[in-house]
Amino acid sequence: MTDQFDGQDDDGIDGLQQAEPRQRALRKTAPIVPAQNVVGRALIVVIAIMTFLSCVTFGAVTLVRDTASVWENQISTEATIQIKPADGLDMEAALATAAGIASEFPGVKATRIVDRTATARLLEPWLGSGLDIDQLPVPRLIVVTIDETNPPDFDAIRAAFAPKLPTASLDDHRTWVNRLVAMAHTTVTIGVAILALMLSATVMTVVFATRGAMAGNGHIIEVLHFVGAEARFIARQFHKQFLLTGMKGAAIGGVAAVVVFIVFSWWSSRNMATPEGDQAAALFGNFAIGLAGYLGVVMVVVVIGALTAATSHATVISYLSEIDDRQSDIA
Repeated sequence: MTDQFDGQDDDGIDGLQQAEPRQRALRKTAPIVPAQNVVGRALIVVIAIMTFLSCVTFGAVTLVRDTASVWENQISTEATIQIKPADGLDMEAALATAAGIASEFPGVKATRIVDRTATARLLEPWLGSGLDIDQLPVPRLIVVTIDETNPPDFDAIRAAFAPKLPTASLDDHRTWVNRLVAMAHTTVTIGVAILALMLSATVMTVVFATRGAMAGNGHIIEVLHFVGAEARFIARQFHKQFLLTGMKGAAIGGVAAVVVFIVFSWWSSRNMATPEGDQAAALFGNFAIGLAGYLGVVMVVVVIGALTAATSHATVISYLSEIDDRQSDIA
């Protein structure tokens, strides 16, 4: 009986010895600095908010820049003839005459008379619906499509209108579009400055969070420093946590910004037939930032995530240098 029990004990010991390597293989190595001691949800929320605002700013800058480019291109492709009403003037005949005169000049590719319905829609945001254009002293418009490679002589066209249509005027839009483009360029500059300020604020937030985490884990850092751990090794313990936090917060903010852009684009397409939609489309198109805008959002997310990790790494190195300086002063 004793031999039988001894054999069972030996088998049990052998089984435990075989199980220990498997348990060690399955056991995860605990981080030297626990993640819950380094970052909290508040930092993730702050990074998400800053990323969202940065992405929205970048998207707005992209939208304004693209719109300004469209405006600049439209300068060389279209002009407008305006005919003001006058006593005894047959507006429809005057429109046909003006279109015919403009079509005779080289460089004019086509003319299009803006009809009553389209004119009423242009005025609807200010005067309401159901307008009777014939009862109001409303100027009528003709859109002139010009050859951008060989533009017509606008002064000659104006001179041709003078004897037959004294109330007609030709506007090539250069003055107004140049002002709008200058305003758009100013807006882009302001947007870039705001984006830089947001990134700077994110860096400062990470610096304060890293220093707070270092202060909260001071006993661990002192032990690591005492046993001879290098500053780069200690910095890596924080670098991993802040990189993960930065990417998580940046991804949340970036996705939220993309959702906002998609919603605005959807709203613009749904309201394109309304007067408000016409005015918004005339200024900003369909509120779509395009592929470049979405790639920019991804770039902002990656930059903020990397910036968070790099800032925390530099802050830890600086903090450890301060500890070394204090210790050398005491010694």
